[in-house]
Amino acid sequence: MREEKPKAPSQKNKSAKAKSWFWPVVYSGIAIVFVGMIWGYNAFMTEDSPGLTDVANNDVKDPPIVQTNAVKETLKYPFAEEVLDDVVIVQDYYDTERDEASRENALLVFNQTYVANTGVSISVQGEPFEVVAALSGKVESVVTDPFKGDEITLSHADGLTTIYRSVTGIQVKQGDEVSQGQALATASENGWNSTAGIHLLFEVQENGVAINPRSKLAF
Repeated sequence: MREEKPKAPSQKNKSAKAKSWFWPVVYSGIAIVFVGMIWGYNAFMTEDSPGLTDVANNDVKDPPIVQTNAVKETLKYPFAEEVLDDVVIVQDYYDTERDEASRENALLVFNQTYVANTGVSISVQGEPFEVVAALSGKVESVVTDPFKGDEITLSHADGLTTIYRSVTGIQVKQGDEVSQGQALATASENGWNSTAGIHLLFEVQENGVAINPRSKLAF
């Protein structure tokens, strides 16, 4: 019997095998190039724009903090509220529209000279008491006057000014920034208005004009 020689693979089979690995290789190459382009773009953007989100590392910088405006203050008493029940207005603000008795009480007398009170004279059982800032602001001036009593002037927002007269033991100086309720001094007596005893003469000005503190505070 004659042996049959094995048949050589046909050209058609060779071509099929070649095609079977050619296109996967091409696709893989394209995918590698594409991934490389994305990686390079992200690296470039991260380095060039540090504030942007980093897609690879998810490293997002905190957004800037925007502060809102502080709550607007309202005028408070120039003394601790705990002593409010013991407060007495010994001399009121001189208001031309008040009755005669009220206007007379609001006149300050010295050497037979009458001066209209531009604030309110506050007493707490005739004893010294702590005087505090009615609003946050800046110390515009500190005046030392043994006869009339020392004086502190504070400026505030919206054109308001508060003045604290007949005080001693001043704890602030010109140029200081003070907070509402901060201790300023201690109420005292003075020779110019000795009939009022130990008191604080508290004045409020609006755009440089004295106004009745009672219009903003419930004494």
